[in-house]
Amino acid sequence: MNNWKKLTSEERITRIQKALEENVNFMKDISLGYPASKLDSKVFNDDAPFLKDAPVLMTYLSNPNHIGCHTTGTSEVAFKGTQEIEKEVLGILAVDIFNVAENQFDGYIATGGTEANIQALWVYRNFFINTYNAKLSEIMIIASEDTHYSIAKGANLLSIEWMKVPVDFENRTILENEFETLLQKAITENKKYFIVVANMGTTMFGSVDNPDSYTNFLDKYNLAYKLHIDAAYGGFVYPFIAPKSNLDFKNKNVSSITIDAHKMLQAPYGSGIFLCRKNLIENVLTKEAEYVEGMDLTLCGSRSGANAVATWMILTTYGENGWFEKVKILQMRTDWICKQLDSLSIKYFREPYMNIVTIKAEHISADIAHKYDLVPQKHNVDNEWYKIVLMEHVEVDSLNHLIDDLKKNCVI
Repeated sequence: MNNWKKLTSEERITRIQKALEENVNFMKDISLGYPASKLDSKVFNDDAPFLKDAPVLMTYLSNPNHIGCHTTGTSEVAFKGTQEIEKEVLGILAVDIFNVAENQFDGYIATGGTEANIQALWVYRNFFINTYNAKLSEIMIIASEDTHYSIAKGANLLSIEWMKVPVDFENRTILENEFETLLQKAITENKKYFIVVANMGTTMFGSVDNPDSYTNFLDKYNLAYKLHIDAAYGGFVYPFIAPKSNLDFKNKNVSSITIDAHKMLQAPYGSGIFLCRKNLIENVLTKEAEYVEGMDLTLCGSRSGANAVATWMILTTYGENGWFEKVKILQMRTDWICKQLDSLSIKYFREPYMNIVTIKAEHISADIAHKYDLVPQKHNVDNEWYKIVLMEHVEVDSLNHLIDDLKKNCVI
C-alpha cells in the first residue's frame, strides 16, 4: 500500500485543520464573487468548544464546494486545501485497493453510486460518439437483470437501450448462452458499441459477476466496448477477502469503477465515488461552464467537500490492516448465520466473499419480515427473496433472535 496509512487522532485533526486554513475563510478573507458562504451561524453554532476536536463538523461548517474534478487540470483555488484531501482519498481507492498505476486515474466523490454509475454511462456514450461518430441507436448498455436500478435510470436519461441479461435463479450467475443469443440479436439490429456493467456485489444478493462472461463474447464478435464495474456495495468488502479478482484495474478491460463510501464504509450519505482510467473523463467536459475554474467534468457540479473529509477520516482511522480486520468480523458473522440456516434446511443465496444473505421468501413469514426489517426483492405479492445485510450493527445476538423466531414460526 502506497497511500493508505493509519493516522493518530492528533495527526488527522492537524491535517484537516491545515486543509481548512488553505481554503477560503468566508469570515476573514475578502471573497466577493462566490455564491456561497459558511453555514449560517444563526442556525449552526460555530463557537461550540467541542468543534476543535471534531474536524468533520468543522469542515461542514466551513462548507467547501468541491465543484469540478481535481485529478486533472486546475480547480477552484478557494478550496484547494480540502480538494487535496479528496485527491488523497481517490489515491487510496484507485491505487491501493483497485490496483491502477499511480497518477493514471481520474475521478471524484459523487453524490452516490447512482450518480457514479450514470457518470460512467455518460462518459462512454460520449466516448463512442467522439471517437467513432457513433449514433445513439448504435450504442447499447449490457448489464444483468440483478444490476442496480441506476443503470435503468442512466439508459433512460442518455437515450441508450439496455440489454438486460438473465441470470440463474439459484446462483445468480450470468446465463452465457442466453447472453450470446441476445448479443447476436443486437448485432442484427445494428448495435456496434457496448457499455458493459459488471457487478461487484449486487444490491439484493451481493452476487459478483464474472466480467469475462461478457467480454469473451464481445471479443469473439470483434465488438467495441467499455467495461465499468459497479462496486457500490462490494467495493469495501470483496477486494479484502476474495482470494483473487478480475474486477479491478489489473484487468486491462476495466475502464472505470463505482464505489459507495456511504454503504460499508459508513460515511455520510452523499459519498459515492467514481474512478476511471486517464483520458476518459474529458469526454463529458461541459465547455459552457466558463466561470468554473478548471474543467467541469462531473454530473453533479457543486458538491460537498465535507464528505471527502469524512471519507478520508474513516480510511485513515482504520488503515489497511484495521479495515481488513473489520471486514473479517463481518464475514465471520455471515458464516455463522449461514451455518444456522443450513441446520434448518432453509434455502438462501450467499456470495462466498460478501456479507449479504438472501433467503427464499417461502421461509419468511410476514411477521418475521416486519419484525426484523428484512428487505424484499419486490414490494408486491410476487416477491421471492428477503435479504439480510451484515452491517456493523448486526450482531450475532440479533441474528440469533431471528433464528429462534424462524424455528418457532415453523416456516422451515
